Amino acid sequence: MNKKASLGSLLVRGIILFSGCALLSSSLGLAHAAQAQSANQTRQKVVVQPSKQVGLKDKSAGAGQKISSMSLNPSLFQRKAPDELMLDSNANLDYRVSQGCLRRSFNEDNLPASIGIDNRQFSEFFKNQTKTFFDRMRGDCIPYAVAFGSRNRFDSLSIMNGPIQDSKTEVWTFTPSAVGGFLIQQDYLKDESKRLTEVRIPLRDVLYDPRKVNDQLPVELVWELNSLIKQIYPEENNSLENTNSVVRMIVDFGDREKWAQIWAVEIIDPTSNEVYANAFWMDRNDIPGGFFTGSGESLERSFWTNPLSYRRISRGVGMVRASSGKRSKTPAPATKAATPTPAPASKQRYRAHMGIDYSAPTGTPVFSVANGRVAHIGYSGAFGNLIILEHPGNYHTYYAHLSNYNVELELGNEVRRGLEIGYVGSTGRSTGPHLHFELRKNGIYVDPYGSKTQLDLWSMRDDESGQLTREILLLGSPIKNN
Repeated sequence: MNKKASLGSLLVRGIILFSGCALLSSSLGLAHAAQAQSANQTRQKVVVQPSKQVGLKDKSAGAGQKISSMSLNPSLFQRKAPDELMLDSNANLDYRVSQGCLRRSFNEDNLPASIGIDNRQFSEFFKNQTKTFFDRMRGDCIPYAVAFGSRNRFDSLSIMNGPIQDSKTEVWTFTPSAVGGFLIQQDYLKDESKRLTEVRIPLRDVLYDPRKVNDQLPVELVWELNSLIKQIYPEENNSLENTNSVVRMIVDFGDREKWAQIWAVEIIDPTSNEVYANAFWMDRNDIPGGFFTGSGESLERSFWTNPLSYRRISRGVGMVRASSGKRSKTPAPATKAATPTPAPASKQRYRAHMGIDYSAPTGTPVFSVANGRVAHIGYSGAFGNLIILEHPGNYHTYYAHLSNYNVELELGNEVRRGLEIGYVGSTGRSTGPHLHFELRKNGIYVDPYGSKTQLDLWSMRDDESGQLTREILLLGSPIKNN
């Protein structure tokens, strides 16, 4: 599957696509008309009505050729036991982020120690490398975002040459090198962010009036935004919707070659610019990307268990009673004993139920939980009408018992998270309308609600912390003085 262009890959090449809040609001405008050409692009976008969502048609099978789902790998339909799966994720579970704007002083090169980095080797490296950086400082404080791993290990540090976001802004990111020493990435905010747009929507509209949100965002981003806000909305301040609080987003509206994407979302007070909660998109090459809060907390587990806009979990992983065959209608012969001997109880068989059942009315829309490719679409025995999506990292998601499919969906399509792929039904072995959902890794079922389930999808990895701290400074609201 071809990889699409992303903000993360452009940043690695030192190209910054974001020119700050002021530039975005004054000079960028919407980016719907932007066109990007990719030399190695082998798929084209399915042309549908503007109000509908889209997928990418796989042309590898030839123009107009019908692809049979029976040609798929039979292993997609094998029922492997969950205890066969070894969750050997290298995720850094102790990851944490601190951010602020450190007041300037005569000893600016001592910044690492001032914000809690206890690493003498890095402090010396920082002092030697930042002499010219501090010569270009503006404002009265130094914005920073720093990440730590287990045992307070230094993971990454991003600094900005002042709290002013414009074409002269620089962001330097320091990370430990895998071969020893440290790396520096220097990014410059210039007016090259024609794809990125700042969008502000009143919080109460996001919570209670989806029609107003639909006027400003593509349908799949509305679903994604709603899921984000539900997770980051601060419960300790549950009256924010009655204030003037707004949801501030940095959005790439995409084009014919690249998905639309929310890169940052914040709940803020527009008067004081206080940030109540935030989340940032992390692009990844080997596994699906994901959203993380400004403190490094993953929001992905909820996304991967949220295939419905409305749902009620009726059954999770466990043993389900199976039919034991027809009982004989012939009464047991009478015995001569004074106390009748009870008939032996019929033996009851059980089968493992691998998956989550979400009760919902027939026709309820079903959404893709992550970007992926349609690996199967069609009828499949007990599953009934089934869609299987393949995701990077050898993950698959299953959506079973559907009443129908999105009419635009075909085998081989690439789909975006939040795409409406089908509708709840009761086909196959089903006793009532519901969605049967499964998540599999390497063909083995994973319980996404399991307390011990920890996938690489749901944690910040050590080599990704630089991307997060950099995006906090690039895409987030200006950080206040410490």
